[in-house]
Amino acid sequence: MVKREEYEYLLRRSRQFFETAEIQLEKGFYDLAAFSLEQSLQLFLKAALLKLGLEYPRTHSVRRLLELLHEVTGRDEIRDVIQEYILELGLLEDAYIASRYVIRDYGCDEVLKLKKAVEEVMNAVRRVTD
Repeated sequence: MVKREEYEYLLRRSRQFFETAEIQLEKGFYDLAAFSLEQSLQLFLKAALLKLGLEYPRTHSVRRLLELLHEVTGRDEIRDVIQEYILELGLLEDAYIASRYVIRDYGCDEVLKLKKAVEEVMNAVRRVTD
């Protein structure tokens, strides 16, 4: 797969996971919605790195991916969004791990905060990479 195709694939999958999270949220499947939000953001960040001409690391850490974006762009906006949503980003990473190894329930309010964080992080990354 050429980089452009991989970039478009990651963005499409990111959108699909985000839409899936919205459906899961409506149905009260909060743990699945949290996982889908993490996947959406992770794929979006990997696509952003590809857009900048970089290979993305084989990591599931959205914080690490954001730190790499900050290192590459040098833009304070990325650093600021990391700091503003540091707890939510940690919860998203936990959602990824918990979906496989740990029993963890999420509540509606938690997932709504995660959704807001994902949207804000994506918007910040778009502003920096567009």
